[in-house]
Amino acid sequence: MNKRTSISLAAALMATLTLAVSGCSGGSGSTGQDRNGGRNPATGTNGTTVGGTPTKGGTLTVLSNQDFTHLDPARNWVMGDMGFGVRMLYRTLVTYKAQPGAQGGELIPDLAEDLGVSSNGAKTWTFKLKKGLKYEDGTPITAADVKYNVERSFSPDLPGGPDYAARYLAGAEGYQGPAQGKHLDSIKTPDDHTIVFELRRPFAEFPYATVLPTFAPVPKARDKGPQYDNRPFSSGPYKIERYDRDKQLVLVRNPHWDAKTDSVRKAYPDKVVVTMGLKANQIDDRLVASSGTDASSVPWAKLRTESTPKVLTKADVRARLLAESSNCVEMVQMHTGRAPFDNVKVRQAVQYALDREAVMTASGGPALNELASALMPGTLFGGKQPDTLKIPATGDPAKAKQLLKEAGKPDGFATSITVSNGDKGVGEAIQQSLGRAGIKVTIETVDASAFYDTIGDTKNRTDLVYTGWCPDYPSGSTFLPFVFDGRYIKEKGNSGNHSLFRDQPTMKRMDEIAAMTDAQQANEAWRQLDGQILAQAPTAPTVVERMPLLVGTNIAGAYGHTSFGGQIDYATVGLKDPAKSGR
Repeated sequence: MNKRTSISLAAALMATLTLAVSGCSGGSGSTGQDRNGGRNPATGTNGTTVGGTPTKGGTLTVLSNQDFTHLDPARNWVMGDMGFGVRMLYRTLVTYKAQPGAQGGELIPDLAEDLGVSSNGAKTWTFKLKKGLKYEDGTPITAADVKYNVERSFSPDLPGGPDYAARYLAGAEGYQGPAQGKHLDSIKTPDDHTIVFELRRPFAEFPYATVLPTFAPVPKARDKGPQYDNRPFSSGPYKIERYDRDKQLVLVRNPHWDAKTDSVRKAYPDKVVVTMGLKANQIDDRLVASSGTDASSVPWAKLRTESTPKVLTKADVRARLLAESSNCVEMVQMHTGRAPFDNVKVRQAVQYALDREAVMTASGGPALNELASALMPGTLFGGKQPDTLKIPATGDPAKAKQLLKEAGKPDGFATSITVSNGDKGVGEAIQQSLGRAGIKVTIETVDASAFYDTIGDTKNRTDLVYTGWCPDYPSGSTFLPFVFDGRYIKEKGNSGNHSLFRDQPTMKRMDEIAAMTDAQQANEAWRQLDGQILAQAPTAPTVVERMPLLVGTNIAGAYGHTSFGGQIDYATVGLKDPAKSGR
């Protein structure tokens, strides 16, 4: 996501618009500029690959402190989970190129023959599927299977997934999925290899949306509703051999995956084992030592702050550290529909009380983070976030107390915040900084695999939640509408808008920007809207994090993929010597 290129975001998206409206297929993705000038403070330069080219074979082990949030492609919308799912288990119409750095933002065909052909002023999109595509049992993948998964993503019993389909497909209002044989007329499959999407308004960026797991195929005969999460049917290079929740996931080769139809996935390992439930410090120490099977291992979670001295002070260990920017802005999101956070002055008090430097320290320090001063990441501002509020990095408790007094809370108040268990230190930094203004915060920690389901329960969640948002591709349309459009708030499975922000002028402006056909004009409008929303204080941005990942000494082909939040690209990772993997 956080990429270095000589092409400006506005110009690149203008090219995308030109291709789309003219009905051309093919083309490439776009990136913004890295606000650090492309330099990775932890490892040297962004876009590097560790270990050279892998050798085919052996067992790749993933050491994890958690289970997946969801593997069902209709529900998979957490950055790391998506990167794993779409590289290992299922394919989508379009995907990102398997390259480090800026090249990783380039769109290339996956199941489809090209990047889609638009007509009707970018309101109609047609994709042709490649021939010879098969599932793990050898049956053919059809356009109807892609349509079926898009439709099932509307099902109330499958919450939490990407909702681009709900936002853009014509006639999607009120649709509840394919139960009882109900289908969307706006998705047509005239034959087994053709799928046509009719949109409610022009959407020149639609090919980017088809990278998401919503646009992976699911055969109707294999669908088991919520239980599909435990055993998605493979259209990718690996299939599930065993999945013991919170313990282990074992993937083996899908014999019917054909590399001739797939220019992205290299599928180097014979087997992939995800070992779950480990302590984060245990993972770090094992990878630093890199002995036995740990030499053939990669981490799921980022390196803990406490472990960085063990890595950065040893040249041979540091050489195995990846630290791509996640391009995700972390923030304290406030329940704007519940007192006292329905008062804008109370919310502004939180913004002023927050010590962002303390949060950054708790997240790994300045070597692995950047302070956030806006809602969207710097890549969507041409390279650097603006600072419209001018709040000191350490906060302004006096100003916060004055705002609380004006809000009728001179003595402060008590509230609570939900954080992932891996962010307990961040929660404590927030607790201490808000306490300076008289806001007494109780911290509730939740296991990472259950975190989004917990905060997505809008009736029962806490007043504050600590989470973030990553643009699905380099456009403000993938950030502000998903985090602040109140029309898509759900009672359960709520995603993105965790401040429950409902502001009619903001939503009206979002619609106006979405209708713009001039990419440069739209980019500038999103940037202006960022500051306008920030002034209403539904959230308090804190940091833009990097994704520090230490890999084993026997790992090859590893890099942080910019379009998957800096997580390892599982399309190309493998082993130097398969015989040393020990499995």
